[in-house]
Amino acid sequence: MSRIADYLVGKISPSRLDPMGLGQLTWQYWRSMMRKPGAVMAQNIALATEQAGLLAYAMKRSIGMEAAEVVKPPSGDRRFKDPAWTEQLLFDLIKQSYLLTSRYVTNLAGAAELERRQQRKLDFLTRQFVDALSPGNFVLSNPEVLRATIDSKGANLVQGMKNLARDLAAGNGQLRIRMVDESQFEVGKNIATTPGKVVFENDLMQLIQYTPSTDQVYQAPLVIFPPWINTFYILDLAPHNSFIRWAVSKGYTVFIVSWVNPDAKLAHKTFEDYLNEGIFEALDAIEAATGEREVNAIGYCIGGTLLACALSQMAQTGDDRIRSTTFFTTQVDFSEAGDLTVFTDEYQIKSLERTMRKRGYLDASEMATTFNMLRANDLIWSFVINNYLLGKSPAAFDLLYWNNDSTRMPVAMHSYYLREMYLENRLAEPGGITLNGLPVDLGQVRIPIFLQSSKEDHIAPYPSVYKATKLYSGPVTFMLAGSGHIAGVINPPQANKYYYYSNSEVPSDVEDWIESADYHEGSW
Repeated sequence: MSRIADYLVGKISPSRLDPMGLGQLTWQYWRSMMRKPGAVMAQNIALATEQAGLLAYAMKRSIGMEAAEVVKPPSGDRRFKDPAWTEQLLFDLIKQSYLLTSRYVTNLAGAAELERRQQRKLDFLTRQFVDALSPGNFVLSNPEVLRATIDSKGANLVQGMKNLARDLAAGNGQLRIRMVDESQFEVGKNIATTPGKVVFENDLMQLIQYTPSTDQVYQAPLVIFPPWINTFYILDLAPHNSFIRWAVSKGYTVFIVSWVNPDAKLAHKTFEDYLNEGIFEALDAIEAATGEREVNAIGYCIGGTLLACALSQMAQTGDDRIRSTTFFTTQVDFSEAGDLTVFTDEYQIKSLERTMRKRGYLDASEMATTFNMLRANDLIWSFVINNYLLGKSPAAFDLLYWNNDSTRMPVAMHSYYLREMYLENRLAEPGGITLNGLPVDLGQVRIPIFLQSSKEDHIAPYPSVYKATKLYSGPVTFMLAGSGHIAGVINPPQANKYYYYSNSEVPSDVEDWIESADYHEGSW
């Protein structure tokens, strides 16, 4: 009670008791809805009408008549793939009732029309709520789980409780859902197997060199700057889907930065340190290792954001060592950064900064949880059902093994990134941020730029990536691949999966770009 009293008189910051600002959000929502009772009435009438239709549907089916479903799951929704959700009337009604109610709740949230960031937060949290209440997440309303329970005489639930206890122990009391059978992978044995050697290292990274597997070799090396929130081998998974192995097979001498997993000793490392020790020292080391001064570069996600800052500085200082750059799912204008903005308002950044200052870094598990929430049905609830209700073990999947192998982030660097990029969007402004004493202006970058994005990317949405086409001054090519933040990038040609769009034009709106783009099957 004393903490609440201190909060009310202003002694405690609101972000301490309510780090997500839910109290403020709830008040804004109800205040908005009280001003528009017609919107609430319209949703209530729509729900009542649909429920009446569902009752009529149930009556027809119960006497063997054909009837059209009142509501169907969205395309690609795998929660209701079991045939019983359609064939058995009880589960069919549970499914449709849930879909109608969740749509009603979602529409009510969308009718609030709050300030943009607050509305996005409300919509996101509402989706989390309705996803959590899906009937498939409960034993008695999931037909697959019920069958397994009857067939195994409850052994699945017993094993599920063992799995739950194991995951709680692994997270030291917090639930750390096991997503992959980690025993099936070993770095250097069946994952990250492309032959390479460390040719340079400093406090923040190791630089790994890979030799081409061809007789003819490109003169300019290829250097890759991956994100520092995960390990480097996302681009060197199993041999059949390794981007690095593919690149050396085409005649490239490849270098990749392997970022350190920082502890409290590196808490002081800044975004500028990552620029200098990660980008510029890597370029120096490549020249020392090969004798070649010029390189082509790739920046992946946040590694690409850092690389964009480096290109601006290089343009201003006359440093022409990078001849061209490819950006994988990289944002430099964060005005449409998607659902991650839900976690980057002032309330939450202050709360996160307090947590990081205590340890000196952001723990990897916290960032992983945030990313998983962006696709909760696929990355949280599907594993809850598989591991705890069905009592199964997760599959051996190399991409998810890598996803679990995440890294920490130093407090100084991560706080700067969240505030300057996500919260203030200053990188998109010429001179909005200053690094190494120079104002960052992406308009000064005139080398060829290739922007890769992915259609289903929840971390770097393609409309956000597309905004970079208007920031660089040189030739810019934009490409849109199928799938998401990872699979859309590392989709190998031999897999014959997904698709991509290409278009030599770059109109102001990305949807106009898609409308006039050429569609291609397979890997970009």
